[in-house]
Amino acid sequence: MKHLFLSTVLFLLCAGFVSAQEQIENMKFDHWYKKGGQWFAASGPTERVWGTANKGLSLLGMNGTTPDEEFVAVPGPGKKAAKLTSRNVLWAFAAGALYTGSWGKLIGTKGAEIHWGIPFHSRPVALKGYYCYKPVVINYARKPFLHRKGQMDRGNIQVFLGDWDTPVRINTVTETFLSDDDPHIIGHGRARFTKDTGGYVRLHLDINYRDERTPKYVIIVATPSDCGNYFTGGDGSTLWLDELKFAY
Repeated sequence: MKHLFLSTVLFLLCAGFVSAQEQIENMKFDHWYKKGGQWFAASGPTERVWGTANKGLSLLGMNGTTPDEEFVAVPGPGKKAAKLTSRNVLWAFAAGALYTGSWGKLIGTKGAEIHWGIPFHSRPVALKGYYCYKPVVINYARKPFLHRKGQMDRGNIQVFLGDWDTPVRINTVTETFLSDDDPHIIGHGRARFTKDTGGYVRLHLDINYRDERTPKYVIIVATPSDCGNYFTGGDGSTLWLDELKFAY
């Protein structure tokens, strides 16, 4: 009877009658390890699905994305949260960042190439969890956001589901980013953070779908400085994320 049930479920999945309800590894951010001065949001090298901007900062003895064992949304043994902090460094501004995907390479001292997205084939309706946001005033700005200097920083977290055949290549030097009108995007959701929350609050980020296509990749990207791709933000703006999960 058990084998009959599993066979039926498998048939329905393949036929498209039942939707897989995938989650992403380490969405609770309890697992971290450090190598060469660089923090990774994973339990080991073979489990890496989360990328950061730590590669460049670690060369200066810093990390923008780190584990936080003391300030967590759900206390308990071994519980941690992801802490994303934007920083001014010697030559530029480095926004805290956490994304599904992998680091590409540094491009001199001007920026970096990163790869957004991991394989994923489900259609969640929302991203849930907890966040805490503590912005500071923007003290580093570049074109086209010079007008933001002196204003309060803003953060966000976004989800993209798309039918790309490979991860999306981001290049901060050539300003090659993912546009909201990319035709490969099937579903998209965004939560913006503008005020100091004073502590953890619940996150509920609805994902809106444009059609009935099946995704091939999912991108989750978060930052405490929403203009960080353009090297604009506040030194010290911080976003904590904890206990994320997809809702179906």
